[in-house]
Amino acid sequence: MSRRNRVLVTGGAGFLGSHLCERLLAQNCQVLCVDNYFTGSRDNIAGMLSNPRFEALRHDITFPLYVEVDQIYNLACPASPMHYHLDPVQTTKVNVHGSINMLGLAKRVRASILQASTSEVYGDAVEHPQTEDYWGNVNAIGTRACYAEGKRCAETLFFDYRRQHGVAIKVARLFNAYGPRMFVGDGRVMSTFVVQALRGEPLTVCGDGGQTRSFCYVDDTIDGLLKLMSAPNEITGPINVGNTQEITILELANLIIRMTGSKSGIVHTKLPPDSPSRRRPDITKAEAILGWSPTTPLEAGIEKTISYFDHLLSAESSTPPLRPVLAEVRTWPP
Repeated sequence: MSRRNRVLVTGGAGFLGSHLCERLLAQNCQVLCVDNYFTGSRDNIAGMLSNPRFEALRHDITFPLYVEVDQIYNLACPASPMHYHLDPVQTTKVNVHGSINMLGLAKRVRASILQASTSEVYGDAVEHPQTEDYWGNVNAIGTRACYAEGKRCAETLFFDYRRQHGVAIKVARLFNAYGPRMFVGDGRVMSTFVVQALRGEPLTVCGDGGQTRSFCYVDDTIDGLLKLMSAPNEITGPINVGNTQEITILELANLIIRMTGSKSGIVHTKLPPDSPSRRRPDITKAEAILGWSPTTPLEAGIEKTISYFDHLLSAESSTPPLRPVLAEVRTWPP
């Protein structure tokens, strides 16, 4: 009888990490969830704690970790500007020191390792849509650099560990993942707009709202990560994982107001420094190499996200939900 695959997920109690842990358990893997709970939450993994194939460990990956695993998914890093601006030095450390520690672990135990990189490596892109061959346009000393340049350095480390030590690496560049288990106050545009609309507060649109983003529903994002990890070792990436449907921030605000039935208005605030003007992935490589493309339409994903936050907010305030919770929404625990 073959041994179960032992998988380490750093940042496993976060938004994406908890969904990934859940999917790995469904594949009969043994899962070690590692998180320092800076942005992760035990609530996200509460339903998995009783599973004998799941283990949670509080640990900061800027310090070495000694475990025996077959695969590593490196998702540990604050991903929203609100969070990484709280401690930019630590954000850089988790990308650099954390990657070195996880790559060192992968080297020692001969594990394959996947880095959850980001579309932020493209910066305020001149090329549109963004292909993996584009080198980016990033302000190395700006306020977003701790995240963007940290992720760029992490990618460098991954490929150098492959070239120098033969480590089996994978690099996925994620574009604006969203869905249930995002946090109410994380500052990301999707969660912010949904919560503001449900509370009847004005939606805060940065600048004139003409900047664009491409949002990928969490289930599709996790599918992309799993397919990349299961691909042959010579397929290293980087590979874009995102949805090609592009929408302006102002259009998104109006869409969420309409879908929630909210009476909220829109207020415009100052555009943050170095905010990308356009963001849309070219996923030709993902389609051709992995056979992956997103299947969740934007409105369907937003509907599930609205229902999740409506249920969450109503539970916090002990009032009935503002809208009916959809039957197909994956609530927590499952």
